[in-house]
Amino acid sequence: MEKIVEQGLLYDFYGELLTEHQQKIYEDAVYHDLSLSEIAKEQGISRQGVFDLIKRCNNILEDYENKLHLVARFNEIKGKVSDVNRLAEDETVGHEKLRLEIKRLTGEILEAL
Repeated sequence: MEKIVEQGLLYDFYGELLTEHQQKIYEDAVYHDLSLSEIAKEQGISRQGVFDLIKRCNNILEDYENKLHLVARFNEIKGKVSDVNRLAEDETVGHEKLRLEIKRLTGEILEAL
């Protein structure tokens, strides 16, 4: 399941950089959960061709992430925002400590942007 979520995030960030043909096949495989045979029949290519194209797309998307780190930054910021939300809901944290923690976390978020 985690691999599918990772593929979805990579595609969300970098999918527009794939060709239309690559996008269609990748979406059918990842988002529509079609089998290799179903995609091959629909596209008029072999199962092996579909498999190779999906593997190539995964490599392309992972290469973009290795160079640009957009998904990693997104996840980092998402974690910091979750920390701010947890702090806001924690009634045991004093006002001054809450203020300092929020200031620290928002500073880290701005730096990550």
